[in-house]
Amino acid sequence: MEELFETPDYDTAEENSYHHYTLFDVTVDPGLKDDEGNELPRPFNKNQMRKWLKKVRWEKHKAEKRSKEKARAKERKREARAANIDLGPNRKMLKKMKLEKVKKNITIIIDLSFDHLMIEKDRYKVIKQLLRCYSINRRSEAPLQFHVTSFGEKAKIDISRHNGYENWDIGYHEKSYLELFPKEKLVYLSSESENVIEQFEEDTYYIIGGLVDHNKHKGLCHKLAVDQGIRHAQLPLDKYVNMKTRKVLTIDHVFEIVLHISEGMQWQETLLKVLPLRKGVHLCDSLNNSTSIIETSKENNIPV
Repeated sequence: MEELFETPDYDTAEENSYHHYTLFDVTVDPGLKDDEGNELPRPFNKNQMRKWLKKVRWEKHKAEKRSKEKARAKERKREARAANIDLGPNRKMLKKMKLEKVKKNITIIIDLSFDHLMIEKDRYKVIKQLLRCYSINRRSEAPLQFHVTSFGEKAKIDISRHNGYENWDIGYHEKSYLELFPKEKLVYLSSESENVIEQFEEDTYYIIGGLVDHNKHKGLCHKLAVDQGIRHAQLPLDKYVNMKTRKVLTIDHVFEIVLHISEGMQWQETLLKVLPLRKGVHLCDSLNNSTSIIETSKENNIPV
């Protein structure tokens, strides 16, 4: 049978090696939904058919790809043991430790209300960063409370590529954080805020914008916080380190920084550990103590 058309390009060489699909290759029909989760009627147009074939290919090779990943992981573990490298706790131990750990009363919220501003590729990046936040948190000795808000249909479709996400130790909420948590206890973390925060308080909810926008919507999270009348603050990057690039960080980097500081690690040590080499990070020669620190005590409920 003649090929329907060429399938889209993929990032990895492994995926590029897959042959082009015809209808004879389709053993499982996953269907196709729009961004709101509604099943699209058939027949599909050419663009929809491309997306459908991409989904068919993903479903067909998901189990095979997962098997290869497990085999590679086993091989890395074998090599690490041979080199006497500590691998840390395995999944079974992590689950046992999870039941024994007492979480801090500090909450991180990932705000996923920006789906409409991102293309599919960038939405997938957000989900990958969310996955890394979960992984970092579950391995911590003092994990944070972790919630995801505005968890809509697009996010559900995107995250469904990761099997078992429903079992992650994350609170998923379709509602906004304003409908779920006390407004006076919310703090939106934004690099555009004029307030600088150095301590993360108990019984406080820190929001990270779930947005990958390549600087197309600069200042959006800060504007959102101001419009909603909730507190906002930026991390004290300028006080402790110099960076060659702009100081906008990924979701998982912000999450990891908050986690380490909450664990008691010092700011300079944390920033050097978390921030990637491409940021060109180096310590400041002298600390500037004149920066303002956001008031997060229960006595001050006035938005800053």
